[in-house]
Amino acid sequence: MRGPHNIWRLIRTGATFERTGAMGAALDAMAAPPRVRLAARVLGWPFAWLGYRGDPALPPVTRAITALGPAYVKFGQILSTRPDVVGVGMAEQLRVLQDSLPPFPTAIARRMIRAELGQPVEALFTSFSDPLAAASIAQVHHARRADDGAEVAVKVLRPGIEAAFRRDIDAFHLAASLIEGLSPASRRLRPRDVVAHFESVVMGELDLRLEAASASLFADNVRKDAGFTVPHPHWPLSSRRVMTSDWVHGTPMADVGAIRAAGHDTGALASRMIQLFLSHALRDGFFHADMHQGNLRVAPNGDIVAFDFGIMGEIDEYTRRTYAEIILGFIQRDYHRVARVHFEAGYVPRDQNMAEFARALRAVGEPIFGADASRISMANLLSYLFEVTERFGMQTRTELILLQRTMVVVEGVARSLDPQINMWQAARPVVEDYVRDNLGPRAAVRDMLRVAQTVSRFGPLLPDMIDTKLRDLARTGTVVRVERDRGTMRWLAAAALVVAGVLVGAALG
Repeated sequence: MRGPHNIWRLIRTGATFERTGAMGAALDAMAAPPRVRLAARVLGWPFAWLGYRGDPALPPVTRAITALGPAYVKFGQILSTRPDVVGVGMAEQLRVLQDSLPPFPTAIARRMIRAELGQPVEALFTSFSDPLAAASIAQVHHARRADDGAEVAVKVLRPGIEAAFRRDIDAFHLAASLIEGLSPASRRLRPRDVVAHFESVVMGELDLRLEAASASLFADNVRKDAGFTVPHPHWPLSSRRVMTSDWVHGTPMADVGAIRAAGHDTGALASRMIQLFLSHALRDGFFHADMHQGNLRVAPNGDIVAFDFGIMGEIDEYTRRTYAEIILGFIQRDYHRVARVHFEAGYVPRDQNMAEFARALRAVGEPIFGADASRISMANLLSYLFEVTERFGMQTRTELILLQRTMVVVEGVARSLDPQINMWQAARPVVEDYVRDNLGPRAAVRDMLRVAQTVSRFGPLLPDMIDTKLRDLARTGTVVRVERDRGTMRWLAAAALVVAGVLVGAALG
């Protein structure tokens, strides 16, 4: 429950950041105003002795976060997708935060599987290993199915993790409220929304049925994508706290030397990484939002294999079109187009000057395009773009931030495979194809068809809706000649349906 009792958790948090030497770095990264800095020091400095010591071998911020436990580790990872909140430099540090904790005993995992699936492990699997990887929320075991001998990965939630996360999330909500109260300027970054987003992500990860559903949907979406593979969930062996999926074979994406030794073309893999991510985001509106090297492998046949679908991004069709136009505008160095799209989408307040905003965007793009291929960086573009949008009063949009941040992560993976990759050249064909298919004449036809279908579904209801509206207007004295107007409105509704049909037929012709 949220309330003053969470102050103790915040004191313990501040004390740990003080004791590990992370407080100053964290406050500087977020450009915290004086009142927030003072409050943080009050919650930390006098109580430093109460803080956790952490691992001295780690950098201060990661040392503090890992010492505070699983919820803080996961929150740090989520914040790594929000450089607008913690700064690009800190986001890079948090991105490599080790989501690795001591495993819990295999015997406990076996008991949880029996409780969740209703049968002992021996009846379900012919083999079941000790944990191979343990993270903040769950750990993974290798197993073989008893019915067909297939190799599978069995993911089991940590016992008691749901209650532990809820306690810490309550404290995060209190901290966000305090920050907004102490610093009105921070409301542009919407700290409470950041915590709410974290809560929704974590609550989804704590129900492994939802992760299995994400994996299933993603696999359906990408089944025709050449050179890309997704492990499928095994539904009969999955539940809220247990998820079973295909076992992933291949070379870890981080082991570039081994990938080259296996004969794979790392330059082609790098380009494919960029193009696949953009295809998923723009074509499907549903993308893997945690595509770091730890969640990627290269299969023996050269396919890129992605797994761990706890964090997925989703964007609606209108936002996808807007984002594609923004990317294409930058690729084509058409900064007026980029500015216009920002204004039309409502991302930038209309009281701002569009021409001035376009000039500011030019200052963002030109230095990057003037660099050689090894220095053309989405990360740099993102850093500069945050500065510009903040100056022009752009409100933070979580779905776009997650999309942009994932693109930066994918860039890092691609550049590790091919340091000379030109990000814009790799991205260009995917973006141009999407714009051609979704912003041209064919898109207009599809939009008109959808409008006609929507109108036709509501067609039988239109007369009654019009009658009801006219009666309401009559009661207020707005409509005097109701009977005549009712007939007129019915004819207008019918005419609207006919016109919609004619327009669609003409477009199809």
